[in-house]
Amino acid sequence: MIHELTYAREKPHRFHVRGYIEEGTTTTPFDMVVCNQMSRYHLAMEALHRVPRLKSEAGDFIAECKHTLEKHKSYIYEHGEDIPEVLNWKWE
Repeated sequence: MIHELTYAREKPHRFHVRGYIEEGTTTTPFDMVVCNQMSRYHLAMEALHRVPRLKSEAGDFIAECKHTLEKHKSYIYEHGEDIPEVLNWKWE
């Protein structure tokens, strides 16, 4: 599949494809992107892992992202909705 998406592109290894991962249940909108590892936290961590000069400096931020994802999982099961920092987020 990746070869079809990157046909005739320079340096096709630059592309990383994400897709739907079936979990068998639907919870909250944000949890669906978390289950598919496509949340803003997953994508930020992925980007940092792929930039060698940032990898060593990103440890605290990556730990914070992982902590937020863990907190998210507990929160949705207890409250049935996304964590407030996601639910109330506005583009500024």
